[in-house]
Amino acid sequence: MAEDLINNKDTYFPSYLGTNDKLITLLNRASQTLCEWFSKADKNGPLPFDESFKCIMPAENGNSEEDLFSEIESLLNNSFNPVHPGSLAHLDPPPLIFSILGDLIAAGLNNNLLAYELSPSVTLLEESLCKWFAKRIGFNDFSGGIAASGGTLSNLNALIAARNNAGLGSNPNSVLLVSEDAHSSFIKCIRVMGLDSTNLVRIKTDNKGRMDINYLRKSLDKCSVENKKIFAIVATLGTTVRGAIDPIKEISEICKQRKIWLHIDGSIGGIFAITSIRIEGLNHINQANSITINPQKIIGITKTSSLLLVSNMSTLENTFNTGLPYISSKENIINRGEIGIQGSRPAEIIKLWLGLRFLGLKGIENVLKSSIKRKDFFIKNISKNKFDIYSGPLHIISFLPKNLEPKDSDTWTQTKVNELINNNFMLSRPKFKGKYFLRVVMGNYNTKESHIEELLRLLNV
Repeated sequence: MAEDLINNKDTYFPSYLGTNDKLITLLNRASQTLCEWFSKADKNGPLPFDESFKCIMPAENGNSEEDLFSEIESLLNNSFNPVHPGSLAHLDPPPLIFSILGDLIAAGLNNNLLAYELSPSVTLLEESLCKWFAKRIGFNDFSGGIAASGGTLSNLNALIAARNNAGLGSNPNSVLLVSEDAHSSFIKCIRVMGLDSTNLVRIKTDNKGRMDINYLRKSLDKCSVENKKIFAIVATLGTTVRGAIDPIKEISEICKQRKIWLHIDGSIGGIFAITSIRIEGLNHINQANSITINPQKIIGITKTSSLLLVSNMSTLENTFNTGLPYISSKENIINRGEIGIQGSRPAEIIKLWLGLRFLGLKGIENVLKSSIKRKDFFIKNISKNKFDIYSGPLHIISFLPKNLEPKDSDTWTQTKVNELINNNFMLSRPKFKGKYFLRVVMGNYNTKESHIEELLRLLNV
């Protein structure tokens, strides 16, 4: 019966014999279809105007190649296109060419990072690359890390390790301190960890969007009086709305004095730390116990690509090790499914490795410097008399006309977002300090100064 089913199709799986001509033909056609979509971005804009994509479910019999490629084209034509120079709304830059190839190789390998025997070369690659990142940011020889599918999971891995390290496994008085501008993922983390919203203590920020150190000290003292057990303080290296960087040096000194785990959410700005680029506030991160870095957010590593780096790998092993009784292990090799929440994982580290190898350190710096240059050009040329501007050392800017009431900010930003998308510019409208703002993220390598000039012209009309 199984043979009859397989014979109804030319090929279901790659063959261990012959040349895999069918697969080569399909890959070539898929590549052509994808590249044609990239090439049409300038005409179609960052977002499709036609929302005609129909989600067709599997029928009794499989579909023909022509049907499937027709549906692939429809899927592409109704998707957000990050390569368009007007795609400036979010932290979703164009994909690096070699990172795309890395995704293909990872899918073809279909190896599983759960265990060494299921991914021998990739296990060593992930271990080595995480170690390389950790050493680049100044961690010691005991350091390392693990890749995860997104920054939320990296943050969660870190916080579970921090709570375990503090011996507060199921203690309901466990609390986490974060900036009031910290990422929303920490709300999820608290829920997943079985804690209440009151276990997430928000620290006020100063006029530059950074965690207020005096308020942090007062909050720590208050927690102590109330018998709350602090298992971590999170410093943000690049807030979502304005790209602010918390005062990491001062926070790290407090953590050291009080023996509290310091986690840095560097999902946005952490990648700068592996370069020689001088960014205000980007120092002393090697004093942290853990840091999240998301290379997908700015240098074009295809999704998903997030790393959790820790100063001591034993903290991850002690937290997540189960023994994996059904998997053979090898001496001196850590099964990667034993140092994080995720068990089965694809070989996503390949696209990061190939992307970094392709760019080199100079290429990485070039991409990062260009994002700062675009941010600086935008801020230099936007009307300071007309707009309130919120930004930091990184490549994110949020702005709003001066003296706009909260209700009016909702209307103005929504109207402006619609006007801009009609002109092929995609900006986001985050809610910040009770008002809606327009936000532009200058991480798109295809965006030139001429595009920014046109955007500014549309904003100042």
